[in-house]
Amino acid sequence: MADIIPVVSVGRRLIQSYGDGRFRIGGVVYVGSVIVLPEGVTAWPVASAEAISGASLAAVAEAVSRPEILLLGCGPRLVLVVPELRRAFKELGIVVEPMDTGAACRTFNVMVAEDRRVAAALIAV
Repeated sequence: MADIIPVVSVGRRLIQSYGDGRFRIGGVVYVGSVIVLPEGVTAWPVASAEAISGASLAAVAEAVSRPEILLLGCGPRLVLVVPELRRAFKELGIVVEPMDTGAACRTFNVMVAEDRRVAAALIAV
């Protein structure tokens, strides 16, 4: 039998499942929206894409291990981010990629397996 679980750097977490308003990340269940950083997972008090702001994403901007890419899981469907938010993060060297939450979870895992500097802000679905 072949092991198909990707090899990831020590301390990195994979998103194992999502749905029903929760996520399972690195074996831990989180209820509600979350921000996933190399340092850990934190609750994110955002329930809709309209509530996404620079202030709500401060944990990403202030992360010790600043990511090069922020995957923004906007809920059940892609919502474009306002240009000001994209510009503010670009000035920090972070590219913001909005997508639906499911796509963000899958993309996050691929990027972690590639050992990329990635973070995810995920609205629970």
